[in-house]
Amino acid sequence: MTRPLRVNFPGALYHVTSRGNRRAPIFRDDADRRIWLDVLAKVCERHHCIVHSFCQMTNHYHLLVETVEGNLPSCMRQLNGHYLSSPV
Repeated sequence: MTRPLRVNFPGALYHVTSRGNRRAPIFRDDADRRIWLDVLAKVCERHHCIVHSFCQMTNHYHLLVETVEGNLPSCMRQLNGHYLSSPV
């Protein structure tokens, strides 16, 4: 079964979640959470996204994101890719 087509357009608001495989932790400690927040800020600045709210849990996160340019997939791809490749 295919995934439903995502609708992307400028000014849209999205509730985004991402969780670790098998519900494994994605943040090790507070320093790790801070790294993720720094990456999020840089990605949002680069892609002109506005984060209205966020919640970091041990094994997942939630974002309420507004996309000024309708580019959520590239924003999220960069967020998750850069965070995973950040030095420890």
